[in-house]
This record gives sequence, structure tokens and C-alpha cells, in this order.
Amino acid sequence: MSNSNQDQKVEIFGYFEQKGNSLCYRYEAERLVITPWGENSLRVRAHKMPEMPGEDWALLEPAETKPVIEVRDDGGKITNGKITAEINLIGKITFTNQKGEVLLEEYVRSRKDLFGPTCSSLEVEAREFKPIIGGDYKLSMRFVSEPNEKLYGMGQYQQDFLELKGADLELAHRNSQASVPFLLSSLGYGFLWNNPAVGRVNFGKNITTWEAYSTKKLDYWITAGDTPAEIEEAYADATGKVPMMPDYGMGFWQCKLRYQTQEELLEVAREYKRRNLPISVIVVDFFHWPCQGEWKFDPTYWPDPDAMIAELKEMGIELMVSIWPTVDYRSENFDEMKGKGLLIRVDSGYPISMDFQGNTLHYDATNPEAREYVWNKAKQNYYDKGVKVFWLDEAEPEYTVYDFENYRYHLGPDIQVGNIYPVMYAKTFFDGMQKEGQENIINLLRCAWAGSQRYGALVWSGDIKSSFPSMKNQLAAGLNMGIAGIPWWTTDIGGFFGAHAEDPDFHELLIRWFEYGTFCPVMRLHGYRWPLQPQQGTTGGATCVSGAPNEVWSFTDQVCDILSEYILLRERMRPYITKLMQQAHEKGTPVMRPLFYDFPEDQECWNVETQYMFGPDVLVTPVTEKDCRKVTVYLPAGAKWTNAWTKESYEGGQRIEVDAPIEQIPLFTRNEFVLDV
Repeated sequence: MSNSNQDQKVEIFGYFEQKGNSLCYRYEAERLVITPWGENSLRVRAHKMPEMPGEDWALLEPAETKPVIEVRDDGGKITNGKITAEINLIGKITFTNQKGEVLLEEYVRSRKDLFGPTCSSLEVEAREFKPIIGGDYKLSMRFVSEPNEKLYGMGQYQQDFLELKGADLELAHRNSQASVPFLLSSLGYGFLWNNPAVGRVNFGKNITTWEAYSTKKLDYWITAGDTPAEIEEAYADATGKVPMMPDYGMGFWQCKLRYQTQEELLEVAREYKRRNLPISVIVVDFFHWPCQGEWKFDPTYWPDPDAMIAELKEMGIELMVSIWPTVDYRSENFDEMKGKGLLIRVDSGYPISMDFQGNTLHYDATNPEAREYVWNKAKQNYYDKGVKVFWLDEAEPEYTVYDFENYRYHLGPDIQVGNIYPVMYAKTFFDGMQKEGQENIINLLRCAWAGSQRYGALVWSGDIKSSFPSMKNQLAAGLNMGIAGIPWWTTDIGGFFGAHAEDPDFHELLIRWFEYGTFCPVMRLHGYRWPLQPQQGTTGGATCVSGAPNEVWSFTDQVCDILSEYILLRERMRPYITKLMQQAHEKGTPVMRPLFYDFPEDQECWNVETQYMFGPDVLVTPVTEKDCRKVTVYLPAGAKWTNAWTKESYEGGQRIEVDAPIEQIPLFTRNEFVLDV
């Protein structure tokens, strides 16, 4: 080209304007809006529909802020506290903090950027709305990837690494997988993909790409903060906080697959009391009902639930009851629910979504009428009898075949809205219990999405294998769930399946897992142990098997002694745990969190994946390898550390080798804090 840059005509691709407190951009069919959404935070939405879809999904109405907005012919800028978003003449967005440092920028390669750094013949859009013939859009959102950035959060995936840079994650729920699409970056920002569509995210070395396979709009939220705690608290303000955990939630929970009769469960509770072992919750697991979708005790095996609940309460034990969202074709409620449109639908084939112990469809938790129907059944048959905590199982929901594109809900196709299901499942019971005047609500769920925490969701990691590698996966899963805004989290202590109750190798695993479980937000023993037990009958739920005994005395005397000591330790920690739960309730603080949360200035803490902080004062190093009796522990800089077992003291900023006999999990306390082990 012979002309100089000064002779070139600069074409404006798009129009910029301020509407109220929002910065707006449009080009052809796309409409983009950037709005302040809480302190130091922005919400970005874009669409190609006739009007902006109105759903807020995970986000709550924010407190009002006063942004500074600048509009020019060739771009626009909005500043809200510590975060600024700038749109250039080709529509590319760049986010910076109050220091002018780039936090995140869109990935664009276009000839339109004639004089800019992204001028290229590649023609790659940052915000790509690819039309689905006869439908809406497949959405791809591309950002420039900073190779040295570290990313955490995103919920629960069964993998053993904590840091997620380079990971490829499905944005969908499955048994033991909970997609909670909030991440925390070491660069000083938090990012929520506020879209419940099934999709994928790839945190590549060169590009980060978020995808929704079918959607109507782009919607994400971003915040800037100087510390991980500031970012986490802003996210909690935006999506909600857990209630205050009730006192019984902080103790020991006893569970197995499955107590088959009322008398069997009561005898277990009585034995704990005879042994003077504290127990806060005991659980009636699935198939205590006559048929799926009837939500009541089978009178053949549970003849007097009122008396059972009364006896448990006299012992100071809460009863948790399993709920499944599945409704069997043979259920007394099936025809009514199907006729009223209260069940999920399929777009092709015979309408069955799960075939475990019968052909079933799930109730449609996205339908307010269905939520009210299910709660009224549970209220009549459980709540009014004194059950105040529920196990909301199958919350993904689990399908026999995960054909997400085949299921359809009240709010739309599963592939567009399906990740919202566990939130609405939790809301079903939370709203009903709150209406009855209950406070400090907690219910156990097998899945979550952004915002689940505000409905009292305690999430556990699903049906996982009983093995040391599986246990190691849970360490990463629990820490990333906490960063993703779900502070109440737990596992099946000992793993769910694949263990024989008489196997010495399993005994070692159980001890190590029990030690770790003592320092989880909720301490809950559960599992499906072999050998299987004889059935107690041939009707109703008795057709579902039961595993071997799974109480602390069910193994060997050595196992029982060690597990009992950790139950008592958990009980002694209640005052400390109460403070942690208050922080979670008031600020959204994770109960268990990576070392960098409390020590962000210590760069080595961003690299440690095998340890965590249980609150601000207890450093935990779970033993996740068979026959391991020594571990290396990193002590964060900026504090003095005391070995809780030996009382030896160390300065932070160093690695030390620590003994880990079978009866001891390595524990260190910070500064003057004392742990009564």
C-alpha cells in the first residue's frame, strides 16, 4: 500500500452509548450491555434476539454503585470501583484493575483492527453466536490466555489436580461431577459464567474458550480484588451466602447404604449412645418408600416413624431422610404428575429418563407447580413428623443415558437450562421449610450450580470409588468447590463403592479418610460395603439391596478406637467450627480452602495442592497414599506453626518432613492457636 497510515480512513464498526448506568455497544444484530453489578464488579450480556432475555440465573439484585462511563465515536469505557471495561472500535473488551493492569481481554483476530495489535487475516470473533438451524445459537466466548496465570474453582471434577490452567472441563452435571462455573484467578479477578446451558470450557495456553451448545445470550460476571478473600466475598454478595449451619450439622453424621428397617436404624443409634460416642445425624437412605415418587415411609419396614423420630430426638439425634426426584410409572402419583405437566419430557423416544429399580421420569424442578407438589408430599409424610433435614439425592439429575439434548424442562431444553436443575431442587425444599418458619436450613445434595449455596445446599461428591486415588481426587474437588462459592461440602468417608468390610487394605483407607473427614465442613460416614446383606422382604423398597454394616465398630478394634478418637476430636472442635460457619454465612468464606487464600503473598502457597487450611488457624495435610507414614509439609511464610501432636514449633516459609503414623493426620496450628488433639 502506498498511502501512509495518516491517509487511511478509519471505519467505525459499531455504535456506543450510555443507557442509565450501563455502557452499550451494537453492531449489526448484536447488542452488548455492560452493567455495574456490585462493588468492583461488572456484568456483561450480549444477544442477537429481538430483546435481551431477562433471566438473572445465579445473580442476585446488586447494591447500587455509581460507575464512571465514557462514550466516544470509536469506543467506550466503564469504571466501577476497582474494575474498568473498555470497548474499542471493533467491539473488543479489555478489563483492567485500578492499577491499570490487564485482568482479562477478549481474543479477537480481525482485519477490521487496521492499526491495532489484533489486525489479522484469521477473522476470529471473540463473541461468536453461531446460529442453530431452526433454533437459537451455539455460543463461543474467547479470551486471551495468560500462560502463567493460575485458575481455581469451577466446582467438582473427579481429577487430582487443584489448579486448572490447561484443563478442559464439561459444563454439565453427572453423578460425582458438579459444574459450578466460577473461577478465581491469580491475576486478581473472579469470573462467573452465568449461563446454565450445557457446554464446555477450555483453559488453553493460548486461548480460553467458553461454550454453550444452545443458548439465547452471553452472560458473565467479573470482579476485581486485591486478595482471594476480597474476590470470594464479592462473589458471595453477587450470588448469595449459606444460612448459618445448625449446631447438629457440625457434629458426626452416621450413614450407610442402607438401613432396611426402623429397628435396625434405631439399634445403631442406641449403640452409639451406649458407647458414649457423639452422633448428630443418622440417615434413612433410599428405597425406604413403597415406590419411587411416593415420598413416604413404607409401613411394612417403617411401621411407626413418629415413634422412631421421637426416640432419636430424645437421644439428641436428627433424622435425615433420602429424597429422590424420580417418579416411577407404577407410583400412585405418576398419572397426576404427568397429566399436570410436572415431570420432565423427552423430545424423542419413549419418555423414560432413568431405569434404576423401575422406569421413571424426574419431577421438573424448574416448574414452580412441580416444586410445590413435591414439597407438599414431603411435608405431609416427613416434615410434619419431625424430619428437618433432607438428603436430596440424584440432584444432577442423573440419567441412565446423558443425552442432554433429548430432555426438556418447564424453563426450556435441558441443553439450554439444565445446569440450573440442582439449584431448583434445593429451592424446592428450602422454600417449603422456610415457609414453615424453619431457620438455619441445611439439606444434602449430590450436585450444585452457582447460587445453590443460598438455598442451604450441603454438597457431597457423589458415588466415588473406595481407593486412595479416589480420596486424593476429593481433596482437589472439595477445595475447588469452596472457591466456586459452595462452602458446605463433604464426601462419603471411605468412598462409596468397591470395598469389602473385612479387607485390611480398606481399613487403612477408611482410617485415613476418616481423619480427613474430621476436617471437612461436614463429617459424614457413608458407603456401600461388601458383603451384601440379606433382604428383609420382597415388596416395596426391599427389592433394593443393602451393604455390610458401616458403623465405627463394624471393622476391627483398632479401627474402632482410632475412628472413635476422631469423632471426639470433632466434638471438641465445635466452638472453632461454629466460628468458621459464621464466617461462611456472613461473608461467603470457604470453610476449607487452599493455602493461598490465607497467604496470598507467599507465592509458594499457589503451588501447594496436597494441603489446605481448615479455617484460618489449622493446616491439614491428608495422607492419600497407601502405607505412607511420613509426609512433607509446607509451612506458609508469615506465621509461626506448631505441630498439633508433638507441640514442636517452626517458622513459616519452609518444608519439613513429618511423621504420620496410622492414627495421626499431620496437623499444624497457626501462631498461638491450640488444637486439643
